[in-house]
This record gives sequence, structure tokens and C-alpha cells, in this order.
Amino acid sequence: MKKPLILLIVIFSLAALTACSGQEENEQNPATAETKVIVDALGREVTIPQEINSIVPLGNTPRMVAYLGLADKVSAISGFDADDVTPLTAYAYANKELWAELPSAGTDSFGNTDYYPEVIVSVKPDVIFCTYPADIVADIEAKTHLPVIAVSSGTLFGDDYQQSLRIIAEACGVAERAEEIINYIDDALADLAHRTAGISAAERPQVLSAAATFKGAHGIEGVRISDPLLQAVNADNVASGSFSGTAEAVEIDREQILLWDPDYIFCDAGGVALVQHDMHQNPQYYRQLTAYNDGHIYQYPSSTNYFANVELSLANCYFIGATLYPQRFSDIDLRDKVNEICAFFLGVTDYLTVLDNYGAGYGPVQIPQ
Repeated sequence: MKKPLILLIVIFSLAALTACSGQEENEQNPATAETKVIVDALGREVTIPQEINSIVPLGNTPRMVAYLGLADKVSAISGFDADDVTPLTAYAYANKELWAELPSAGTDSFGNTDYYPEVIVSVKPDVIFCTYPADIVADIEAKTHLPVIAVSSGTLFGDDYQQSLRIIAEACGVAERAEEIINYIDDALADLAHRTAGISAAERPQVLSAAATFKGAHGIEGVRISDPLLQAVNADNVASGSFSGTAEAVEIDREQILLWDPDYIFCDAGGVALVQHDMHQNPQYYRQLTAYNDGHIYQYPSSTNYFANVELSLANCYFIGATLYPQRFSDIDLRDKVNEICAFFLGVTDYLTVLDNYGAGYGPVQIPQ
């Protein structure tokens, strides 16, 4: 009778020791149920908490975080001066009150990258998102001892942008919202392509994307060589293929614009004041342009402001399409369409009125007298 009793005592003792050992291990290493591993755009495996309540987004990720409906989880912000934010940085303007009191975690203006480790650590984020290369990611991790997930800045309307949205969404548990955004963009691009399909070369006016915003505002000589907006509506971009290299936008010799002599010129609103000043100073130059004489120099909200404005760019595509091919867009009310797009991405109603009041809406560039 004693042997079974002794055996039971041994079994219970071992079970107790195992339980204690497991408890000590769990205290030293967080349980896997409380963490998850995310593979970022650099192929790195990053361990983060299962539930994300605090974010520090750097580079172009503040915009992505806003689109994904995560603006209320931002603990420190980067990429712009909160006091000077304008409607042309739509995602930031839409959240300016929510983010008004947040500390600055860094800056990415005009192509300069800087970040503030002390500030980042002080707000105790669950995760840092960024669009930086591997060496800078490693530096941030070393200085903050916090998980950093790197994503691509993203090509406007590109697969790499979709990947970035999906990675951030997976980390924060909002995968469904990422798919909604991706589907919305894809559906809009398909609609634009369908509306502008089958137009012969003879029917397509020649178009120039000028006053482009890149590393600051530019006058008419700031030209987009490769413009996804013009591509989306099958427009004939006179600058396409004119320059070697990978730059999407460059400053060119103004005389080249005279040689191209496009039928239509579309300008970023951020550069329109420079164009108007130039018109006043050099009227003879502009009188040589068909687009000027026909009243076909237009402005739209800047497609780029602290990286690409996805919502404004998509809205701009509809404006360009409706301007070039009005019959094919006759069923589109531009005001309703712009507000629909901005409401979907930003959660703001009637954003076009905001842009109009700022002087950055849609229409012909006014010629100074």
C-alpha cells in the first residue's frame, strides 16, 4: 500500500516543480500569446505586442496610419510642422486637432531625414513604423530599444504601397481596412482606365504636368516626367521618355516647354503662385504657349506634399479626365467625387470646400493683370 502512495507523492511533486519552472520562464520571457511576429518590407522579423495601442510613425507612415484609421493611436508625430500644416497635406490637416499636442518625433521635409530618439522613448510606443533603409532602422532600434517595422514609402498607386498598408494593418489588427483601401484604389483606377480607353492618338490632346512639388514648390519648369495621374487617364504626356534616369520630376529648361507646346498644362496648387508671378514678369513667354492662349492651364491640389497625397492624387485623376474628355465623364459630379474620395480616406466631409477656401481647389489658373 505504501508504494502507490509514494508514487503519487512523487508525481505531484514533479508536477509542482514543472509548474513553478514554467511560471518562472513566463515571467522572464513574455508569453507567445501576448506577442506576434511581423515580417517587414526589409524581410526582418519583428516581435511586437499582440495589441497595439501606441504608435510612432516616421517617414511616410503617418499618412498610411491615418488612412488605416489609426490616427488616435499616434503618440508622437513626424514629417511636418504642426503649426504650419495646410490643406495640401490632407492627412495631417484632417487630424491637426487630434495631433495638435503631440511631441515631434522627427522631420522628413525636403528630403531631409531626422528623428529624435529621446522623444520616441518618452512616449513609450508599442511599435515604431518608418520608411527608412536598413541602416537607419538599425540605428533607431539601437537608440530606442523598441521594435521598428520598416515599410516602403510606396509608389503612388503601386504594389509596394499596397504592401506597406498591409504590413502596418497586420501589425495593428486592421487588415480589413487595408483591403478596403486597396480595393477602392483599384476600382477607381479601373474606372478611369475604362472611361479613357480606346481614344485614338489623334483625339488625345498633349498634356504637361508642371509646377510639380518635389523638394519644395516649383514654377512651370518643375515637370513630372513620369506621372501616374496622366497614366491613369491614358493622357499623352509630352515629357514622357524625354529624360534618362529614374527621377520622376525634374527642373527643365523653360524653352523645352515651348518646343513641346502642350495643349493642356496641369499645375500643383502649391506652385501656382510661382507660375502666376512668372506670367506677370514674363508675359511674352506664356503668349507663345497654346495652353496659355486657349485658357488651358489648370491647377489641382498638390499631388505631393510630404510624400504623395493618395486621396488628392486620385481625385486629381478625375479632374484631369473630365477636363480632357468631358463627354466620357459627363456622369461625374466632380465636387461629389472629390468629397467622396476624401471622406473615404480621411473621414472628413466636404474637404473640397476646405481646399477651395485655401485657394487650392480645381480650375483654370487665373492670369494676373
